[in-house]
Amino acid sequence: MDRRVVITSGALITPIGDSKETIVENLHNGVSGVKPLREDDLLSDYIHSRVYGTVDYPIEYDFARKYRKTMGPVSYYACRVVGELLAKAGLDREFISSGRLGVAFGSTHGSPSVQRKIYRTFFHQDSSDSGSGGIGAVDYLKSMVHTTAVNITKMFNITGRVISSSTACTTSSQSIGYGYEMVKYGMQDAMVCGGADEYDTTTVAVFDNLLACSTAYNDRPHLTPRPFDADRDGLVVGEGAGAILLEEYEFAKNRGANIIGEVIGFSCNNNGGDLILPNLEGICQTIRLGLQSAGIGPQEVDFVSAHATATKMGDIIESQAIEKIYGNSPAVTALKSYMGHTMASCGAIETILTLYMMEKGFIAPTLNLEHVDSRCAGINHVRHLTYDPIHTAAVQNFAFGGVNTNLIVKAFSP
Repeated sequence: MDRRVVITSGALITPIGDSKETIVENLHNGVSGVKPLREDDLLSDYIHSRVYGTVDYPIEYDFARKYRKTMGPVSYYACRVVGELLAKAGLDREFISSGRLGVAFGSTHGSPSVQRKIYRTFFHQDSSDSGSGGIGAVDYLKSMVHTTAVNITKMFNITGRVISSSTACTTSSQSIGYGYEMVKYGMQDAMVCGGADEYDTTTVAVFDNLLACSTAYNDRPHLTPRPFDADRDGLVVGEGAGAILLEEYEFAKNRGANIIGEVIGFSCNNNGGDLILPNLEGICQTIRLGLQSAGIGPQEVDFVSAHATATKMGDIIESQAIEKIYGNSPAVTALKSYMGHTMASCGAIETILTLYMMEKGFIAPTLNLEHVDSRCAGINHVRHLTYDPIHTAAVQNFAFGGVNTNLIVKAFSP
């Protein structure tokens, strides 16, 4: 039997803040979180892009050593947002450890800063040294792909199902979607869902090598990325974390939880072809499947959070897909324009920002959208702050490998 799945808490760390008040203020005021790339002794001389969506404010961690010892920076981010999430949600310890709460959480590739340390040790140690040099006994636990999910389960003693997606840009949207299915179909009563990625220039190097990074605004970081703009020149890599708590509606209602939204549909499919280039029909199919899952028509969606990374072809194909399915009816915003592409965390962060706008009754414009590319002009771009209500929203994310997701969320009504 299908069950209603509601959202009862959210927490995040982003380049534009980690509190609702700060983030809403920055969205209202058009504040960018993109900063100059930090100097890096390994890679900076080889990277053309010099901008990054940076978390540059202090974050407090009060983790006991028994938890810290298996955590790289990405797990610090993950456990920080989940700790805040659970504190706000008010779940009791008995339920958290009952097996009825699960975790769906991931990162792009574990902790790259720890991986870098491991590789350096292996490849630069003295050839006569048969040992592992400076590699610690727990460095693998810090760097493994599922490090965020299992460090969360360890710190909070969560004993339910564990799903650790690692599908680049769709990691956290997949996590939310799979968590939604776990609760909807009765496998769990609640799920902690999200994703995180840490600051590391190896991620910039990957996209820079593919000529996908922004380079024209190195001296003016706040003017990039520029989704859908005629002068866009590529994505900006960013860091951050986002987590949401999904609960079965009756369970949430009975415990008096504060319900902030509802997930009503999810889709995930693959283009089945090129691993890098976007695919119009594949994205259209994902959008259709998401609407079908939600049991609604395209006319019922009034806001689309576009994936829109500010790459040349990606923005065009996504615009064409939105126009093909929705026409120019729903408002469209590219939230990456404020913080860059936060990689594995982007789906969760963009979902939470959408919920903030839903709650506060406004729609943030796409930042730096000065001249809409004629090939992206067929949709309803939000270019100025508006106070139109959002009732039903689609959060779209697309990843290397041809993985596409569409998450449908709506304002809660009993």
